[in-house]
Order: sequence, then structure tokens, then C-alpha cells
Amino acid sequence: MPTDPRIAALIPHRDPFLWVDRIIDSRPGVIITEKDIQEDLDIFRGHYPGRPLFPGVLLCEAIFQTAALLTALMESGKPQENSSRLPVITRISGARFKRTVIPGDTIQMEVELKETISSAQFFKGTIRVHGKIALKMDFATTFVAPEKKNHTTTKKTIA
Repeated sequence: MPTDPRIAALIPHRDPFLWVDRIIDSRPGVIITEKDIQEDLDIFRGHYPGRPLFPGVLLCEAIFQTAALLTALMESGKPQENSSRLPVITRISGARFKRTVIPGDTIQMEVELKETISSAQFFKGTIRVHGKIALKMDFATTFVAPEKKNHTTTKKTIA
């Protein structure tokens, strides 16, 4: 199934590092997304040969990308200067991996915004596979402005 076009409009992530296929539901402060874990993903050649497992760090990334979608949806309608800010991870706590994810599985991510303090946002994320919890975690983000490239060069004089 192709990726929901709304995703590309909301976050900068692209293949091969996009870990969300569909937005299932969104309401103020909560979003639910899904990702089909394709059997032919290159990562399965090395993680692990003969018994492929989807890496836990990529499960975390799927939750982070889901949070980025929630943030983008909440930011829409705000002044244009906010649209170029990027949320970055500042804290991960209490990550608990409860089930493995294997090729062919569909994972469902749910992210809830728990609190906002200044530019920091605190979230709770859960991944389910076959209706059962595979990962639970709390995490925080803050916004960073895009870096401005300095196109001037400094000439060094050799004496």
C-alpha cells in the first residue's frame, strides 16, 4: 500500500527512512499511525540472518516520526515562522520492549502529547503488533530552527 501523501506534506522524512505509512486517526493531542513491515527490507539481511527481527531502535524512530506528524498537525494554522522549526528528541525514558516485530507484521503507533512547557513537548508512545503492546516509552522533544548556511569563505594569508 502506498504511503499516505499527507505524511510527505507534514514531515521531512523520506524513504528509505520513513517508518509511517498511514495516519489512522488524529485528534487534539493524540495520533494513531501504521507501518507495514515489508519482508524485503534490506535491514533483515543483517538483523538477523535466519531469524529476522525489526530493530528496536527503528521502532523508537517510528514513534518519533508519529510524534513529528502530531506536532505538524498541531502547528498547522500557526504563524508561518513556526513551520520551518524541526522537533528533535531530547529525552527517552522508560522504554520497554515487550514483543518482537518480524517481516510481514503491521505495527500501529499511538502517540499522546502529555505536556508542553515552553518549547519542550513531553509524549507517551506505544506500538502494538497484532493488538498487543510491543513497545511503550516516554520521550521529549524541543524545536530547533533550521541552520543557516554561511556561504562566506575566509581567506587565510600565509606570511
